[in-house]
Amino acid sequence: MSSVAKVYDAVVIGAGPGGYVAAIRLGQLGKKTLIIDRDADRLGGVCLNEGCIPSKALIRAAALYRRLQDGVGDLGIEIHGEVSFDPRRLQQYKQGVIDRLRTGIGQLLRRNKVEFLAGSARLTGAKTLQVEGPEGAVEVSADAIVVATGSSPIQLPFLPWSPRVIDSTAALNLAEVPPRVAVIGGGVIGLEIGTYFLNLGSELTVVEMLPQLLPGTDPDLVRVVARRLKQRGAAVHLNARALGAETGEAGVSLRFARKDGSEETVEVDYVLVAVGRRANSAGLGLEKLGVRLGDDGRIQVDDQQRSSLPTVFAIGDVVPGAWLAHKASKEGVVAAEVIAGMKTVADWKTIPGAIFTDPEVAIAGIGEVEAKERGIAVKVGKFPFAGSGRALVAGETDGFVKVIAAADDDRLLGVGIVGAEASDLIS
Repeated sequence: MSSVAKVYDAVVIGAGPGGYVAAIRLGQLGKKTLIIDRDADRLGGVCLNEGCIPSKALIRAAALYRRLQDGVGDLGIEIHGEVSFDPRRLQQYKQGVIDRLRTGIGQLLRRNKVEFLAGSARLTGAKTLQVEGPEGAVEVSADAIVVATGSSPIQLPFLPWSPRVIDSTAALNLAEVPPRVAVIGGGVIGLEIGTYFLNLGSELTVVEMLPQLLPGTDPDLVRVVARRLKQRGAAVHLNARALGAETGEAGVSLRFARKDGSEETVEVDYVLVAVGRRANSAGLGLEKLGVRLGDDGRIQVDDQQRSSLPTVFAIGDVVPGAWLAHKASKEGVVAAEVIAGMKTVADWKTIPGAIFTDPEVAIAGIGEVEAKERGIAVKVGKFPFAGSGRALVAGETDGFVKVIAAADDDRLLGVGIVGAEASDLIS
């Protein structure tokens, strides 16, 4: 190994919502910090460039388009002529939002004296890394290393990526409204993007292996989303397993099997594979250094985000827990403050989450099913949107708020909301 060329107090690998927050906090605390990412044009990581932000920009536009198509005459608004939609202009709008936020992250890093290095990093020791970048290999040394490399979509071996069999990134970059879309996986990513296409007029088919959409979410909340999908013509197949696809010039023939063994083939323009994500922990040299990984490849950490190697910390999708950007950001703050000598810990009492389907779903705390599985006696309260003056005024009466409390002392255990603007209301 060549001599170490760059020496820092801390190095962060990955510039997503966990990594850049950790780097900024380290800079604020006076630590000489370097942040590394494979691409200088991808500040913000998957969340900003390929996930959370672009999907929400598209989902918002599609929901507005659908609302105008459904009619707003009751509000006294008259639309004369056809409501048209230009997917290419929407893509330009989406990219404009990404560029603006990416620029802001760069400014924050520079303002806090955080240096940036483009390249792929590999740990060569407890305090050393090698970074392969555009100008060759660079050796880096730091007292602490934060791994924030995120996650990637899982690819099914019998459904390899192609121009017609796509992942979520490719789906969000389509500059067209495909007439027919099939989604493999009825989880958060699959239903959010599937709903986006449905609201733009695509025929939607959803194939989900489990007996419920949005697995792990309170069934009461999911039923409202499933009902809306059915009302809008989506074909939802539960307990169904994708078998394969044949791609032709005009589209894709997707085969799937039902629980009873019967098979069906649907003809679509695109198949979106959204069966989950896996941690980007391979190729970092972690195993050689004795960093403990779980069976799923996620780095095992304590409540200070420290791995089994004391100089190495890990945050975000590459560690156990929810796949959420705001969780990654909080973990980034925890790791940075611990590196700076503070006694911060990640104390997860609850992590709120939102699902941007139509209608939206938002949760905080534990649900009714989870509480009962833990043996906790609960009280359940519900309030329908139809009884809310605000919801009536907005013309959004589909949904409800569900509150879970402990039966013995009324402690608030969880809240679930399904309905318009649930993602705002959960606050």
